[in-house]
This record gives sequence, structure tokens and C-alpha cells, in this order.
Amino acid sequence: MTRPQTEAWRPTPQGVELAVRVTARAGSTSVSGLTTDAQERPVLQIRLNAAPVDGAANYALVAFLSQALCLRKRDVSIRAGHASRLKQVALSGDPADLARRLRQWAAAG
Repeated sequence: MTRPQTEAWRPTPQGVELAVRVTARAGSTSVSGLTTDAQERPVLQIRLNAAPVDGAANYALVAFLSQALCLRKRDVSIRAGHASRLKQVALSGDPADLARRLRQWAAAG
């Protein structure tokens, strides 16, 4: 029997894969904490003040995650969901360190 996933990220050989739900055109850019998607899977809720036009919200998401997690922008990439609110984001680096940073960041949000 497998344990249900309670975090919006999972380790990969290259780092961590993060499930994100983006709200574009928000009043400010911030993390709103953990929530679930329609299939009850955990996702990290992020509010962006950028509009979802011409990739502006995707660029803002990469910039926000890289700054908040102290990563280079090249270490943050959107793997799936470029035109969707639900996105899969790859974070490159040490999986244990990235998971620790994400736990602290999500708890503070």
C-alpha cells in the first residue's frame, strides 16, 4: 500500500518536480500555501501579478521561484502546463536541500 502524497513536490534524479497552481493578474506576487487540484493531488498555490499573455505569467513564475528559492533562473523550468493554471515545474539541484527549502517556504506562505 502506498502512502498518499502530502507535498506538492517529489524528488527526481536532477532535483525536484513541483506541482503549481497559478493565479495570474493577482494584486501581488506571493505564495498562498498548499492546496489540492481537482483530483485531490497537492499543489503549491502561487499568485502572480503578471498577466497570462505572451508567456508573461510563465516568465514571472520562473523569476519568482528562482528568487524565492535562491536558484538560478536556468535551474527552474516549466515542464508542462505552459498555457494552463496547473503547471509542472522542474527545479535543478540537490533534492533533499530543495525539499527542505520548499517545506520552509510553503509553511511561511
